[in-house]
This record gives sequence, C-alpha cells and structure tokens, in this order.
Amino acid sequence: MSFAFSENPLTYDVENSQNAGPQTRKTKREDAGRGNGPQACKRAALGTLSTNVTRKQPSRAAKQSGFADGFYNYQDENAFARPAAGKSTGSCGFALPPTASQPSFSIHIDPVEPAPPRARFLKEQKPTELPLDPIVTSLPEVERQPLRTVFTLDESASPMVLDTSLSEENTAPATIEDIDNSDGVFGVPEYAEDIYEYLREAELRNRPKPGYMRKQPDITSGMRSILVDWLIEVGEEYRLHNETLYLAVSYIDRFLSQMSVLRSKLQLVGAASMFLAAKFEEIYPPEVNEFVYITDDTYTVKQVLRMEHLILKVLSFDVAVPTANAFLSRYLKAAKADSRMEHLARYLAELTLPDCEYIKYIPSTIAAAAVCLANYTLSGTAWTPMLAKHSGYNLEDIAPCVRDLLKTFTNAPSQSQQAAQEKYKSQRYNSVSMIVAPTTLPSWL
Repeated sequence: MSFAFSENPLTYDVENSQNAGPQTRKTKREDAGRGNGPQACKRAALGTLSTNVTRKQPSRAAKQSGFADGFYNYQDENAFARPAAGKSTGSCGFALPPTASQPSFSIHIDPVEPAPPRARFLKEQKPTELPLDPIVTSLPEVERQPLRTVFTLDESASPMVLDTSLSEENTAPATIEDIDNSDGVFGVPEYAEDIYEYLREAELRNRPKPGYMRKQPDITSGMRSILVDWLIEVGEEYRLHNETLYLAVSYIDRFLSQMSVLRSKLQLVGAASMFLAAKFEEIYPPEVNEFVYITDDTYTVKQVLRMEHLILKVLSFDVAVPTANAFLSRYLKAAKADSRMEHLARYLAELTLPDCEYIKYIPSTIAAAAVCLANYTLSGTAWTPMLAKHSGYNLEDIAPCVRDLLKTFTNAPSQSQQAAQEKYKSQRYNSVSMIVAPTTLPSWL
C-alpha cells in the first residue's frame, strides 16, 4: 500500500532499490474474534498525492513496469524527495527543489520563554542553629519501658492487631452508581472513579500541539487525512481493535508535534505507529513483515523497526495514553445506550480522526460530543443528568465540539476519504453510516 506525497520524479536510487526487494508474506492467524483476520483479495493502496489529487489504486504490474497513470513508480522512498535537476516531475508541470541534503526528520524547536527571576541564596551562608529552651533541657530523664514488656502486659496494644472500630458502611467499597464497570479500562468498580480522574489528567499531559501542522515544511493536513484514512482500512483488514487505531493516530500526532517529516517518510511514520500500537494493544499483533507488505514493499523491515525506535524515543516511551475510545465506553454506559446508538457514537468519534481540526479538543470532549450527538440523532435527547454526573461535563462545555461534529457528520458522504463510512456501512455496525444527520441542533446547543 505505498503512497507518496509528491509527484513522482524521474530519478532512481540504486542503493536503496537493492534493499526494497519483495518481502515473503506469512500466513496470518485465522481468528474468529479479534486479532489477525483473513486477508482481503487485494490491497488498498494509496496512489500519487498532491493537495488536489485523490487516492488511486495502482496495480502491481504497473509498478513493476515503472510507469503508471503517466507517472513513474519506484520502490525507493527517498526518490520522491530527490527529483533530477532540470527535469519536470511529470504532468504537474513543476519541479520540486532538490532535497538530497535535507534530513528526513528534524526537531521542532519552540521559543523558550525566559524563566522568572528567582531569589539567590549565598552558598557561604549557613543556617543559624536555634538554641533549645531552658525548660526543655531541665526536664528529668524518663526511663522508657521495653516494647516486649508492653506487648506482654497488654496484647491489645500490639500494632499487629487490626482496628475493627470502623462501621461496615465506611469500609464498604466505593462503587459508581447506575453504571456497570465490570469490563474495559474501568473494570474494577472500586477504583473506577480514581481511574477516570487519572485519565482526565493524563490526556492533558499527553495531548499533541493543536497547531503543529503549521510548522511542517513538507506535509499538509490533507496528507495526514489520507494517511489516517488508510490506517482505518488497515485496521479493518487485520481486524484490529478500535483502540489500536486511536493509539496509532495519537502516536502520529504527538510525533509530528515535535519532529518535521518529509512527505516521502510520512507513510513510514504511520506504518511504524500502527505496528507499535498493535504490539501494545493486540493479543496477536501482525508481524513487522505484514507492515512492510501493506506499504507495497516501499520500505524494508529495517526501516520500519528503526522508525519504531525513533518514535519511542521522541514520545519518551509514553505509549499508554488515554484516547476518545477509552472514554466512550464509560459515557455509553451512563447513557444506557443500545447497540445502534453505541455504533453511531463510535462512528462519529472515528470521523474526527482524519480531521486535523479536532486536535484542539481533548479526547474526553470528543467522546462526550459523539455520545451527545448520537443520542440526539436517534432519540432527540442530547444530554442527560446521568451523563453530566459521570462525565463531569455540562452541555455548554461540549457545545462547540458538538456543532463541529454535526458539520463533519453532515459532510461525511461527500468527503474524498470514505474508509470510516465504508466500515460502518456493514450490518455488523447496524449500518449507522447510512443514517442521515440532523439538519439543525436545538437552541440550547
């Protein structure tokens, strides 16, 4: 499933082409449930890209011949960034500047604000010793009784004896009323509230920078949108958990928040992020050879593994981050949602993944807005006191996100990227992507 984010040049890198040979594809594990499912009859590939070009399905025969749709195709991912001097890049009529000396990745350096002035303490200054009060020094010495004598005389004074003075209602485990927390991330009812509070704090610490795309010199939000749309297809082909997809997108955004990436390496970042998320979340994750295969052998196993290493270093190995998918389970239980409402809420939340504008919202807000809009679409009731109680959000807190999500829901059938729409057309998801979006929202939204 290779793709490139620039018009294909007429150059060919011999050194890298030797490492881009076909990979041996291994038989996947046939699993009735989650895990690695059966392979599709063909690969969904991403074709040549620019800001105005949509996805294509290049055939392997065209790729082997080196010419497809008027463009040359090579297995060298670095060739896209090195057009030949004085030659056009194809039918687009413009030549890209040479970037052979430009690194594939560079670190974003944000301006450092000056630290506030601090009081300086002299190293030679020593703390003054305060004299003891004469009353304290004049007290007579008291002979202390050995501990074993105390335990012998009074067994109840032993610290090993449990204090049973607390009443039964005070020692009863604290549970969340009206919500079944027997599964998912909130699987321990006694700690569900503490887990939720921790996730709300962690999502603020691990959120990507909303405006990071403005610092990227070679990629655009449209390229990111096509990459995420492709990852949705990959998740469906290998029957991966939804959480794996959300984690992969989180890794991509957090990585791009700190590193500038060439367009020829963007798919490598996406494949390595999906590989890392699958190893973290799945019981039977796909092997690295599978991620080389889905990139149509554009990259090698060594390149995917090295990119995984770089992503882990940039993210400081913080891979257990909260996503909107984790919050959805709690909110849907608070809403007492049926399967149709659950699938519609998950569809709405998944529509936000390719859209770069939703990075400004934290995951819990997106999950709450998805449940709110799904509830209003199916029942006419947007936000209930139970949802407000167990989410910590009032309706005015999520109203801006709900309005943006309604626009995305309305425009979804006309978008170029249709992976999420095709996924939720299935009867397995109650065909919720066929539901018509409401025309208006109530005045209090």
